[in-house]
Amino acid sequence: MRKTIERISELKGMRNAVILAHNYERSEIQDIADFTGDSLGLSQQAVQQDAEVIVFCGVHFMAESAAILSPHKTVLLPEMYAGCPMASMVTVSALREEKKKYPEAAVVCYVNSTAEVKAESDICCTSANAIEVVNSLEEEEVLFVPDRNLADYVSRNTTKKVIPWNGYCPTHNQILVSDIIRARREHPDAEILAHPECRRDVLELSDRVYSTTGMLDHACRSGSGEFIIATEKGILHKLEKDNPDKRFYCASDFAICPEMKAIDLDALMLSLENMQHVISVPENVSVRAKLALDRMLAVKRNR
Repeated sequence: MRKTIERISELKGMRNAVILAHNYERSEIQDIADFTGDSLGLSQQAVQQDAEVIVFCGVHFMAESAAILSPHKTVLLPEMYAGCPMASMVTVSALREEKKKYPEAAVVCYVNSTAEVKAESDICCTSANAIEVVNSLEEEEVLFVPDRNLADYVSRNTTKKVIPWNGYCPTHNQILVSDIIRARREHPDAEILAHPECRRDVLELSDRVYSTTGMLDHACRSGSGEFIIATEKGILHKLEKDNPDKRFYCASDFAICPEMKAIDLDALMLSLENMQHVISVPENVSVRAKLALDRMLAVKRNR
């Protein structure tokens, strides 16, 4: 492992590359990355760097977002099979058919989606700003893709009619009420932080609902010494690094995304050595997808 890490560092300098890692990645990938964070935050970070090459340790749609926001940089995804099941639950053709049913509705697209779906949408959102984005729209109806759980969470925090797409994150959707009850029983003094991709009944039993970035920020600020975390297990690595005096417990031992664990150090090294796998988005798709992303960022700036 040591030689692999040294080789990655050497190649990074040779390629003038920056390594980005999502909060759910393997701990060793997070440790070697220049920046860790959520998908959109990392793509925005990439824009600000002078690097010529962006190595995105995450899943396919994240690398696409980086390519859209940094069109003059080379974006690499170390493992081509690192996809997102939820993003695959909505297609352009199916979305176009649904849009015909609700011609007056604005299409709000969670960033956990393909570039093609973003291009068919009016505006994007993240798990952190979804409520804010929906409430910023003039339209009274919103077609929300692809996550039904996030759509449900938004619907309870807006007066607008939210029409959910029937997609979900398998990792978050399998965190159950029984997991929360068990965790609460085992750690009665712990705060429960849940991601809005979880089911409604899980959110209702939690103390707070946060995006991954929100969880990280809250854990640092909170006076609590123990936390039960209802999201993908990979985030515990950074939580523990940032808060060595606090204790963190995953709500479910099964909250592991195989796709987020697809990239290891060898894959990262080979990606830099062979400049693989280059992620690009056709211009006709990229331009429209960027419009949806830019509209979201404009809402964020107006906070």
